[in-house]
Amino acid sequence: MAIPKAHCYLAILVVLFVVSHSQNVCNPECKAKEPFNCDNTLTFNRTGFPKNFTFGASTSAYQIEGGAHRALNGWDYYTHRYPEKVPDRSSGDLACDSYDLYKEDVQLLKRLNVQAYRFSIAWSRVLPKGRISGGVDENGIKYYNNLINELKANGIEPYVTIFHWDVPQTLEDEYGGFLSRRIVEDFKNYAELLFLRFGDRVKFWITLNQPYSFASKGYGDGSYPPGRCTGCEFGGDSGTEPYRVAHHQLLAHAQTVFLYRQRYQKFQGGKIGTTLIGRWFVPLNETSNLDQTAAKRAFDFIVGWFLDPLVYGKYPMIMKELVGDRLPKFTPLESALVKGSLDFLGLNYYVTQYASDAPPPLPSQPSALTDPRVTLGYYRNGDPIGVQAPSFVYYPPGFRQILNHIKDNYQNPITYITENGVADFGNLTLANALADNGRIQNHCSHLSCLKCSIADGSNVAGYFAWSLMDNYEFGNGYTLRFGMNWVNFTNPADRREKDSSKWFSKFIGQ
Repeated sequence: MAIPKAHCYLAILVVLFVVSHSQNVCNPECKAKEPFNCDNTLTFNRTGFPKNFTFGASTSAYQIEGGAHRALNGWDYYTHRYPEKVPDRSSGDLACDSYDLYKEDVQLLKRLNVQAYRFSIAWSRVLPKGRISGGVDENGIKYYNNLINELKANGIEPYVTIFHWDVPQTLEDEYGGFLSRRIVEDFKNYAELLFLRFGDRVKFWITLNQPYSFASKGYGDGSYPPGRCTGCEFGGDSGTEPYRVAHHQLLAHAQTVFLYRQRYQKFQGGKIGTTLIGRWFVPLNETSNLDQTAAKRAFDFIVGWFLDPLVYGKYPMIMKELVGDRLPKFTPLESALVKGSLDFLGLNYYVTQYASDAPPPLPSQPSALTDPRVTLGYYRNGDPIGVQAPSFVYYPPGFRQILNHIKDNYQNPITYITENGVADFGNLTLANALADNGRIQNHCSHLSCLKCSIADGSNVAGYFAWSLMDNYEFGNGYTLRFGMNWVNFTNPADRREKDSSKWFSKFIGQ
């Protein structure tokens, strides 16, 4: 039967409208500030995401395990040497005691209805001397075998972070850890031990967690171990060491990925990637060309610093121009090795910041922290960019914007949101800590924007809430609580389900 041309044109227009409408309108919508109207799990839940989309929760070893039965790492040394660096002068010596309570951890995950759990291996728990030649601690191997087996028995997929900022202290003492290129071989050998012992069950490997934070805080301002910076007690050079440490992290990652792909991937059937900080930036003055350029520089110096090499095999051009000879160079072979060394990208997104142009730093005081020539902040004319939470300001639309930027400029890699969350203050009463509606609003608003970014075409495959439970929050100690489950840090077996845990469980379980 012949169809009139007018009807054909009308049908085409209808199809185009439906496609366009479905890509640009999301329900609930992606909004910057409350009310978000997204916390009713009957109207917004996991059914709005692809069927194979993974929902999980995250932690890291130093933050939850406690220090029992393992060798010292940089955080142990730092928090005991400089207790004043942490507001409550605390350490992760006990934390959540997950070394003894890992089965309880798994039950918390089970109650959340998550399909996956991202955790990290404590390097010094399996290799007390930091390297294979120093001997393997079979008790540490047994601990992680028990945890992995417990997860698998409960239908939860392990996503393992190989390095989450806890360098064995022996390697720091011997050659300066990531300051030395020697770390590349030791890291690769450590990772191979994990592939050999756990790769039959672990199918998702994350080499590094936020290498930017490790380099900039450990060697730029000295606020994280090993506490190095220009003028720091331990010495350092804020203008060169962050770049060197970042370079060695990238090489360690690339060598490890090459090893895994050559020897283990085919018969173990896993995937390997890394996790970057996912911060977004908008111009403080949207009509200012200088601020627009500053926002781009901020991204290039914080995210592109690592993402450009991983996708294109080279550092961003603006970094080469502004940092000059202080920025290490990849050899052609290294560039080829780093380029494309991602089966997936992990992204930790928490905040978006205003960026404005800043004058060049003094040539006599170079620093990786001032090299971008950008001033960052959360307020414009006294108003926050998004929602003023207890510990920081969050802006859900930035989540969509950074994912779309990565889609459009970095070949749209398969991406897992490996962290997203918000903290309450640690001194709340138990009743107030458990009634954490603000955390529900944080997660549902970001999930709303994530749903929109997927509709835009971003290749996002999973979302991991930070965090499964309250834990030791690195430089903030126990003064902040990110968890969906409350933990009594004087008796870590005492754990309580927060309202956000109940909500997340319902969201996933629909």
